Amino acid sequence: MDSLTHAALGACLGEIMLSKKLGKRALLWGAMAQNFPDVDTVAALWLTPHENLLVHRGFTHSFLFAFLGALGLAWVARRWHKDKPVPWRQFFLFFLLQLGLHDLLDTCNAYTTGLLEPFSAERFSVHLLYVADPLFTMWPLLAFVALLLLKTSHTSRGRWAVAGLALAGVYLGYAVYNKVSVRAQIAASLATQQLPADRFFVTPTPFNSWLWLAVAQADSGYYVGHRSVFWPNTSPTQFTFFPRNQQLLAAATNPKEEIEDLKQFAAGYYTVEQWQDTLVFSIPRFGQMQGWQNPRGRFTFHYFLQPPGIDNKLVMQRGRAKGWSWEAFKAMWRYIFNPPEAKRQETAGAIYRQRQEHVTEL
Repeated sequence: MDSLTHAALGACLGEIMLSKKLGKRALLWGAMAQNFPDVDTVAALWLTPHENLLVHRGFTHSFLFAFLGALGLAWVARRWHKDKPVPWRQFFLFFLLQLGLHDLLDTCNAYTTGLLEPFSAERFSVHLLYVADPLFTMWPLLAFVALLLLKTSHTSRGRWAVAGLALAGVYLGYAVYNKVSVRAQIAASLATQQLPADRFFVTPTPFNSWLWLAVAQADSGYYVGHRSVFWPNTSPTQFTFFPRNQQLLAAATNPKEEIEDLKQFAAGYYTVEQWQDTLVFSIPRFGQMQGWQNPRGRFTFHYFLQPPGIDNKLVMQRGRAKGWSWEAFKAMWRYIFNPPEAKRQETAGAIYRQRQEHVTEL
């Protein structure tokens, strides 16, 4: 999740667990602790972009780091507050909960999180929330603001903190319901259209849990489509085929370690495309740039392989920000609440022919 969401959640937990002994300083400890695992972002200053992809949300987001970090933060906090009646064990449990919650929340996003590092390189994602979802963040954030403004003696402080966390939890449950519903509808659409997909996943589109991206893996590529939770079951899910083009990697002169890092980060879902003279490695799970209105839209995550020397430092940001405007937001809103008109269902053969027609332009 984004830093603001972590800070607000951490402050609410701080109010509940430590405010009686630390006052409003408990809010600051909570906000800081919730963001502590993201200390790995400084590694981008010396790591190459492909190395940083796996370091971010790697060891510092593991259960082992949560335990070690809680030990260290508890030691610092206890020395800092020598005059306060807070036992070391209470500080330790507080920080362990904060760091563990951070790690589990980050698994709700598409990025993936290395919970078991350094014992396992497996990374986890349950695809429940976009990295920034206002309807999830607003409840703990409102509570955070109220806690900053209210006096420490105010009797409603605890209720604000509990309400902020509880409503965020309710929204998380709502996102689970949305995902289960959309996933069932996507499975039905794939079966109806007789698309030979081996496996698929759904993940929320930017800033909401109403419109979902579906990526279904076939033998040589992916069927990509969007579906809203508000569409009736009779509304079709329209898929676009993107070939994997794995053979294009043979033209890449990048170091083997770079290609392997990208493949590991992609977790089996990637495409390779030629944009004029540029060879590009894309990962579909981060979605497309306004793909709901442009089914052929480029994928948000695109890493330049060839020619050498192209800057990839902003590989996670450049696609997310591109193309957004007030008009784009309104178009997404209309798409969420107005399903596309039912068209003749494309046969599997028709979609397969897209493989030969798939042309991208720089």
